[in-house]
Amino acid sequence: MENSEHVRYQLIDGDFSAEEAKTILLALIEHKIQFHRKDRFSQQERLGDISEQSNRRIEQLLQTKADLTELIASAGSEDERLSINCVIDITRIPE
Repeated sequence: MENSEHVRYQLIDGDFSAEEAKTILLALIEHKIQFHRKDRFSQQERLGDISEQSNRRIEQLLQTKADLTELIASAGSEDERLSINCVIDITRIPE
C-alpha cells in the first residue's frame, strides 16, 4: 500500500452479463446491508440506542439494491451486457 493520504483501488472493471452483474453487485450491497445491521444491533446492545446513521444507510442500500435489481432485469430481458466500473477511494483522516 502506498504511504500517502489518498489511495485509489479499482475493484470492478469490466463488461458482464446481467446474471454476472447481479451476482457481483447484489453480493456487495447485501454484505454492506448486513454490516450495518450488525453494527446497529451491536450499538443497541451496548448503548441501548439505535444508530440513526446505520438506519439511514440501510435504507439507502435497500433502495440501491431495488434500483439495481430493476436495471439488471431490464438489461437481461433485452440481452444487454453491463459495463461496470467500481473504484474505491480511501483518504486517511487524522483524528
